[in-house]
Amino acid sequence: MIEEVMPNLYRLEIPLPNIQLKALNSYIIKGEERNLIIDTGSNHLQCLEAMHSGLKELGVDLRETDVLITHYHSDHAGLVPSLMTDTSTFYCSEQDFFKLFSNVSNDSDYRDDIRRIIVRHGFPETQLDLDIDSNIGFRYRSPDFQNNKTLIDGDIIYAGNYRFRCIGTPGHTIGHMCLYEPDSKLLVAGDHILDKITPNISLASDDRNPLKEYLHSLEKVENLDIDLALPGHRNLVTNCRERILELKHHYVRRSDEILALLGEGDKTNYQVATELKWDLNCESWELFPPKQKLFAVWETLAHLKYLEEKQVIEREVRDQKVVFSLKQ
Repeated sequence: MIEEVMPNLYRLEIPLPNIQLKALNSYIIKGEERNLIIDTGSNHLQCLEAMHSGLKELGVDLRETDVLITHYHSDHAGLVPSLMTDTSTFYCSEQDFFKLFSNVSNDSDYRDDIRRIIVRHGFPETQLDLDIDSNIGFRYRSPDFQNNKTLIDGDIIYAGNYRFRCIGTPGHTIGHMCLYEPDSKLLVAGDHILDKITPNISLASDDRNPLKEYLHSLEKVENLDIDLALPGHRNLVTNCRERILELKHHYVRRSDEILALLGEGDKTNYQVATELKWDLNCESWELFPPKQKLFAVWETLAHLKYLEEKQVIEREVRDQKVVFSLKQ
C-alpha cells in the first residue's frame, strides 16, 4: 500500500513476516536531486520485494536515494544494506549506530549477556535458548555497510522540500531519533509514539533507566507544535498531544499494577512479568510466543528499574536471583 500523506512524502507499508506488528511504515520523500527512505523493514525477501515494488511505482532510483533509520531495531534497519548504493548515505543516531554494529559483530557476547542478566532475574534456564533464538532480530538483522553519517539532537536533514530537525528521543532504544518539520508541523515518530499500541520500553542492562528516558522524551515532543505524526507502525497520529497523555497514563497504570503485585510479596522480575496483564490473545503465560515472553520480561524490568530509582521499591540478591520488594 502506498499513500501520499503530504506533497512528495509517501507512506509505503512493508509486511513484517512472523512479527506481531505485521507491518512497518516506511516513508519515502522524493526530491529533485535526492530522495530519502526513512525506515526499511526486516532483512527478509518479502520485505525487500514490497520495498522494490513501492519504489518502482514511485519512480525512485536507488542511486539517487539516501536511507535514514529512526532506530536500530531489525524491522526498521534490516533492509538498509539491500537499498544502499555507492552513491547513498546512511543516517542513524550515534548511539544506535554503535548498537547496530556491536550486535552484528558480537552475536556470541550479546547472547551470553542476555542469558546472564535474564537468568539472574528469574527466567527459567530451560526456556532460554528457545526464547533467544526465536527473537526475530537475530534472524533478520543487518550486516555491516559503509557510507554512514551519525546524527545527534539538533542536526538538520534536508529531504525534498522538507527541512527536518533531529529530535533525540531515547527510551524505545538508547538512540531513538524523531524528525520534526516545523513548517509542516510534521513529526516522523518512529516507534516513539504509536497509535492504539504502546512502544516496547525494555531494559537489558542495569546501567540505564529507559522508562525514565522515555517519559522525558515524551515531554520533549509534547511541547512541539505537531499536526501530524508519522509512526513506524499502524495508523498515522492526528492527535499527537492527546496520544502522549494517553501513553503517560498507561505507564502510570502499569507502575501501579506492579506495586500492587509486590504488595502481595517479594518477587523476581520474571514472576512479576508472568502475573501482569498483557494485550495478547493468549489464555495464560505458558501459551505466550517465546519472543513475546522475552519482550515482556525486558519491559517489566524497565518498570522495576524506574520504580527502584524512585525509591518506592528495592532489590536484594537471594540464592543468586534478584528479588524485588516494596521499600519499607
